Amino acid sequence: MTSPSQFHSTLHSNGVAEVVIDRAPVNALNAAGWHGLAAEIASLGEREAVRVIVIRAENRGFCAGVDIKELAANDKLIVSVNAGNYATFKAVHLNKVPVIAAVHGFVLGGGIGICGAADIVIAADDASFGLPEVDRGAMGGAAHLQRMFGVQKTRYLFFTGEMIGAQEAHRLGAVERVVPRAQLRETAMAIAERIAAKSPAMIRIAKEALTGIEPANLEDQYRWEQGFTLQAYMSPDSAATRAAFVDKREAKF
Repeated sequence: MTSPSQFHSTLHSNGVAEVVIDRAPVNALNAAGWHGLAAEIASLGEREAVRVIVIRAENRGFCAGVDIKELAANDKLIVSVNAGNYATFKAVHLNKVPVIAAVHGFVLGGGIGICGAADIVIAADDASFGLPEVDRGAMGGAAHLQRMFGVQKTRYLFFTGEMIGAQEAHRLGAVERVVPRAQLRETAMAIAERIAAKSPAMIRIAKEALTGIEPANLEDQYRWEQGFTLQAYMSPDSAATRAAFVDKREAKF
């Protein structure tokens, strides 16, 4: 399955599958895009020829999350968007093969969900991570951010909407490696190739075993958050916040 307007994928001869998010200018996927991305990632993990998946992006940043303008035009799509986000992050986290996220520029919202669900994150030196959900009138993604940064750092970032840079993310252990932007794909592919060269049976067993020893159920945590996203969308403040974002002005409360 491919979606030329939002992402495309390639399976290389070494067993590395490369999924590229590509929806200019900021890679904010709409509901259909999130569902399509989830199906593609899950499908790749089921293919015997696939040994590792690398997710990266074109354009100004890795992923700006959901298409706020689509939701502003039809807020009933929030249920479908939530389902697409959930399916995408689950497809990454519970994939049968290791998933590497190679990120650059801004990593927001759904971009955090992908990174928090991934096995390894490689960042360009211009990458920055954040969850401006409060400023968008929504909830969600904190479970994945917390998997990267820990409880109190996550709460600070979530409440303030501040971004955290690649070097600090690396210092805190959320990112495996920080490299110049021009070397991002090469670095991620080299790590993927190193893993792909190992026994595919052993790597698949290792992936399942490592997921099973995690201290909490990531999908259940995220599903809990999504209930509050729906609650948030029922608030007048949420509508005011989203309208301000679309109009490129600051919301006042």
